[in-house]
Amino acid sequence: MVLRIRFGTGPKVGKKPRRNQRLALAVASLLTPAAALTAVLALWRVAADLNWTGSFAISAGFFSHWQVWLAAAALLQFCARVLNRYGKTGQSAASG
Repeated sequence: MVLRIRFGTGPKVGKKPRRNQRLALAVASLLTPAAALTAVLALWRVAADLNWTGSFAISAGFFSHWQVWLAAAALLQFCARVLNRYGKTGQSAASG
């Protein structure tokens, strides 16, 4: 006696189509200037510590340290790069 078990067709294995690529590119294009702005704030804080400029706008608290602003700039730029790579995958070289 032969017993056969029939399974239904499962999901296709492979890459799923990516959604929101245009949105990812739009957000990435806004994150790069935001990263530049936070880097300028970090430089302003360093210059204020060296008495090259006037006092920094935020004198106390977490955001009064230049390291926080520099880390935020690096994080924003990293996110912009990741979103750019996500948004540009699957495009041919001629289209963009």
